[in-house]
Amino acid sequence: MAESESLETITEHERILQEIESTDTACVGPTLRSVYDDQPNAHKRFMEKLDARIRNHDREIEKMCNFHHQGFVDAITELLKVRADAEKLMGQVSDTNRRLQDAGREVTAQTEEVIRCRIQQRNMATTVEKLQLCIPGETPHLRKNLTIYYSALKTMEQLQNIYIPRVSQYRFCQIMAETLPKLREEIKEISMSDLKDFLESIRKHSDKIGETAMRQAQQHRTFNSAVQKQVTLSCAKPLYGLNGRTPLQHNGLSTEAADEEEMDEKVLTVQDLVDFSPVYRCLHIYTVLGDRETFENYYRKQRKKQARLVLQPQSNMVSIRLMPTPIMLCRFFVVEDHILHATQGLVTRAFTDELWNMALSKIIAVLRTHSSYCNDPDLVLELKNLIVIFADTLQGYGFPVNRLFDLLFEVRDQYNETLLKKWALVFRDIFEQDNYSPIPVENEEEYKAVISRFPFHDAEIEKQQFPKKLPMSQSVPQIYSQVKEFIYASLKFSESLHRSSTEIDDMLRKSTNLLLTRTLSSCLQNLIKKPHIGLTELVQIIINTTHLEHACKYLEDFITNITNVSPETVHTTRLYGLSTFKDARHAAEGEIYTKLNQKIDEFIQLADYEWGMAESDGRASGYLIDLINFLRSTFQVFTHLPGKVAQTACMSACKHLATSLMQMLLDTELKQISMGAIQQFNLDVIQCELFASSEPVPGFQGDTLQLAFIDLRQLLDLFMVWDWSTYLADYGQPTSKYLRVNPSTALALLEKMKDTSKKNIIFSQFRKNDRDKQKLIETVVKQLRSLVNGMSQHS
Repeated sequence: MAESESLETITEHERILQEIESTDTACVGPTLRSVYDDQPNAHKRFMEKLDARIRNHDREIEKMCNFHHQGFVDAITELLKVRADAEKLMGQVSDTNRRLQDAGREVTAQTEEVIRCRIQQRNMATTVEKLQLCIPGETPHLRKNLTIYYSALKTMEQLQNIYIPRVSQYRFCQIMAETLPKLREEIKEISMSDLKDFLESIRKHSDKIGETAMRQAQQHRTFNSAVQKQVTLSCAKPLYGLNGRTPLQHNGLSTEAADEEEMDEKVLTVQDLVDFSPVYRCLHIYTVLGDRETFENYYRKQRKKQARLVLQPQSNMVSIRLMPTPIMLCRFFVVEDHILHATQGLVTRAFTDELWNMALSKIIAVLRTHSSYCNDPDLVLELKNLIVIFADTLQGYGFPVNRLFDLLFEVRDQYNETLLKKWALVFRDIFEQDNYSPIPVENEEEYKAVISRFPFHDAEIEKQQFPKKLPMSQSVPQIYSQVKEFIYASLKFSESLHRSSTEIDDMLRKSTNLLLTRTLSSCLQNLIKKPHIGLTELVQIIINTTHLEHACKYLEDFITNITNVSPETVHTTRLYGLSTFKDARHAAEGEIYTKLNQKIDEFIQLADYEWGMAESDGRASGYLIDLINFLRSTFQVFTHLPGKVAQTACMSACKHLATSLMQMLLDTELKQISMGAIQQFNLDVIQCELFASSEPVPGFQGDTLQLAFIDLRQLLDLFMVWDWSTYLADYGQPTSKYLRVNPSTALALLEKMKDTSKKNIIFSQFRKNDRDKQKLIETVVKQLRSLVNGMSQHS
């Protein structure tokens, strides 16, 4: 009988060992429990059997290792041999690479030498070719002056019409008659050669014509601006013309004023700068020979070509100072104006207007392109002055320049853009260098220095004794001063544009509005969003924007004093600085709320609750005490802010804190919560309520701030008192004690406590109180689930 039991035990132990070897470790527990459920000493025999099985496996492992050991040793030996060969191969590759580099270096040097030789050969060939072009093709010959040409033509006319017909029977007269047309052609060719030289000389060496004309126009404009305060009529034409025509009376100034100016400085005319005799001579010769139309067509054709050459883009137009096109165009049309009035019919007004319209379209395109590449406001201002002088000069000669003044409006927009970019950097530097603290003033001189740069008046601060502090930081007077500097810079462009004070006032206000609403507003927004700007800096930014907002009316008065345009004018544009600084202030307030909530989140992350604790510590958590102390010190800084801002920040912080605590309690990763943890959490919420009731920011009515924690309070009271009967009975009633407790929230928290109760029942399943509590929890859970399901179906 004993042998049969022993055999069964051995068989059973063998089966258990096989099951242990073949199954997962998670299922070993029930298998081992069956060993202990058998006979009292069965586990000892099982342990012997298990030891024998372990020794058997150890022997098999040792056999396996002995079997593969020699192969492992052989593999290591082969690997060592391969390493030696690899090192040898690496040395060979390195040596080959070095020799290849040395050989390639010589080839590279020889190739560079070949390239240099070929470049020298090409340069030599080019030099020979150019030198050959410089060799004169014909020997210079003396040219006859105008009187000789005239007398020769007169003599030939007399010979042909009077003397030759008398002796036409002689052969030499026939030869003379045949020679006269050839002589006339030679004279035409000589005069035409002089004309070509004249045209070439004007194109290359007569820039002084345009410079002189534009300089005289600039002097005339300066002179007019000096007397503009005494006259009201606008200027029509320049007082001094390059063509030497007699000026008329303008702006109430008689010709006596021009005579006085000429006495001071001799005015050069176009005849003083250019010798027009080749044109006169050639025109007269072609007229005498009956070929005037040919000459006129040739002259106009050549002048059109020269106009196109002048308008070709210059490769060196990298600066306003190196832009020759306006000066060359001015020279060109000054000469044409002189030819128009000094000759009869060589050029017509229609011809010059056609050339002017063509030139105007191209010069506007050139100037527009050049202005678009200017990033420096000083260069744009130089371009504007060049356009104004050019327009005034040509307008004095009767050419329409309205399109040039229209171009100035486009250049003005470009000038404003460059100014805005420049002042954006200025504002950025001011904000970076600001310390964001009130301005300290030690004495009366420092106080006057500050208020001289910024219009600040506060009766209470003025009564204080020195030293004292002004509420704004250093950036406020700097920003105000820079806005005034921007207005001065904008005003520079309006000079000499022949615009009324109202138009100038409108331009200044619009450009200032762009500075405030776009540039300064963008800088403020970027400053507020910077990560290193803390709560203290944000508070100072709000104070700064408040003072800048109050200073906007002084900026309007500043513009009014410059332009002498009353702000009550119907079309006067208002400054939008109020909305700019309000938007910046609102953004700073929002950033305060955000950063304050982020700081609260940082403290919340330090929370380390022991959710399975049996009892609470009897005191609030350390992280929460630190958080409340931080909030108290922060709200003390908010005393300089407007009341609503401080109250909103305080309410936002309390709501965010309550929400964060609720989320911590209902976190899905938190699976179990004990009643001791609930009690500890309740102590922390009590500290939050005490903080809210201490009125950290004045102005709250009653328990308004405490209502931020009402949801937490009712939820914790429900679990602390365990008053489920009242909650379920009064659910949905307006007078319910737990009106703010949502069934889904209560269910989620109760599920966490239910899991804790189940865990405790494993060790205390025979205690009646625990079983009753577990049954109560299960009953409440069922009822809460039904409430939640009813809410979802109703929605």
